[in-house]
Amino acid sequence: MNRLTRLLSLLLVLLTFIVLPLRAQDQPPPTDESGLDAVAGTPIPLPTRGARPASFLIAENDRAQLHFFFQVLPQGTTALMRVVGNDIANARALFLGDLIDFFPIDDDFYGLIATGMEQATGRENALAVYVTFTDGTRATLEANVEIVQGSFIRQQVTLAPDKGYLLDTETEQNELARLESIISGYEQERRWDETGFQLPIPAALTSPFGAFRTFNGTLNTRHTGWDIRTTLGQPVLAAAAGRVVFAGTLPIRGNYVLIDHGYGVFTGYAHFSTTHVTRGLDVEKGQVIGTTGDTGRTSGPHFHWELAVNGDWVDSVQFIEMWMP
Repeated sequence: MNRLTRLLSLLLVLLTFIVLPLRAQDQPPPTDESGLDAVAGTPIPLPTRGARPASFLIAENDRAQLHFFFQVLPQGTTALMRVVGNDIANARALFLGDLIDFFPIDDDFYGLIATGMEQATGRENALAVYVTFTDGTRATLEANVEIVQGSFIRQQVTLAPDKGYLLDTETEQNELARLESIISGYEQERRWDETGFQLPIPAALTSPFGAFRTFNGTLNTRHTGWDIRTTLGQPVLAAAAGRVVFAGTLPIRGNYVLIDHGYGVFTGYAHFSTTHVTRGLDVEKGQVIGTTGDTGRTSGPHFHWELAVNGDWVDSVQFIEMWMP
């Protein structure tokens, strides 16, 4: 009997090390609301600001030059332009129907050029930069910008039945129209400093910007921001200094805050459980503006962060990584 008991004990130990791991492997990995694999997926490193890139002379006249810090503009991204010269008072550009005001840094003027995630590709797009000099004279610098296809994934997302009423195209379109009416105007004051922008929560990135999403096999939409993994009640920080232009509740984004950082840059923060700011309030970079929650179109604690430039929703992580003066 002693020998038999030892054999049974040995078999039990083997079952512990072999069978239980096999059972664990049979279970699907946990996923967040985005539908991305939260365990087996490739980790996305936290974004950091890049070094100053080389600039390229694009157009010039006898008093001013236009430089690009980019060669092509992928869908849903932002890039930087610079105008240099003597006695320049201001500069603004016209691109894809949007006016872009340049902001002064030392003796140069910089402008942010952006394109939406659904902008047509395969052709060059006219850019006109209007330069005004201190003596009141003006000049126009002209160039073409090539827009290329962005890299976007596809996602299937399942929403709980009790939030099925949010799978309505009109509800989503009305919410976007309301926000786009706000981000179409901005103050001509550069609120951010030389340190740039930061993630509102220094945590793992999950669902990426621009993803083609299908909710419950019926609603097809695009993801206007990035999701950041979170738990309920985690503090959310302002990505940069700015002024709160919206603080309220929306059907899709839930409790939501929108901050104007000046010169066409806005950041949006969604699904708060509590909001610590009000419309018209000036905030500093890193200031706590609320806590994470699950309000709006979510299936659990969830944080969505988005960024707009010149009226278009663009990749907020790419924007953080881009060098700016």
